[in-house]
Amino acid sequence: MSGPIVLGLRILLALALYAFLGWTLWTIWQDLKRAGQQATTQKIPAIRLEVQIKNQAVISRTFSQPEIILGRESTCDVLLDDATVSARHAKLNYHHGQWWVEDIGSTNGTTLNDEKLTIATVLATGDEIQCGNARVSINRGGMGTVSSTQSLPE
Repeated sequence: MSGPIVLGLRILLALALYAFLGWTLWTIWQDLKRAGQQATTQKIPAIRLEVQIKNQAVISRTFSQPEIILGRESTCDVLLDDATVSARHAKLNYHHGQWWVEDIGSTNGTTLNDEKLTIATVLATGDEIQCGNARVSINRGGMGTVSSTQSLPE
């Protein structure tokens, strides 16, 4: 009589072990799905660009999109209407939790804080990008004011 009882207990123990293993794998899978969803819905922090071309008034605009193109071409996000600026001059993009700037093959080059930009570089509040005669000041929080600002046309 004890033989069938021991066999039954062994079967129950094996089933309990497999149930625990299945529950553990299901829980891990749910956590991974939730983490993946949070990563894809990551909010991009606003960045405020204050543009001044030569002695013109400062133009200010806030962005919350992951990529911003600066240049003379009408399709650029920030239009820099100056002959010394290339059609598509520089690119700002948000990845790895940081705003980055890089030159995208401009003729006259791009400088960041008066240093020639040769590779993609992380931006900080107060940084100044120079594209030809245009100076672009960075405010990563998207806040702040400038005395004589205008909105860029949409």
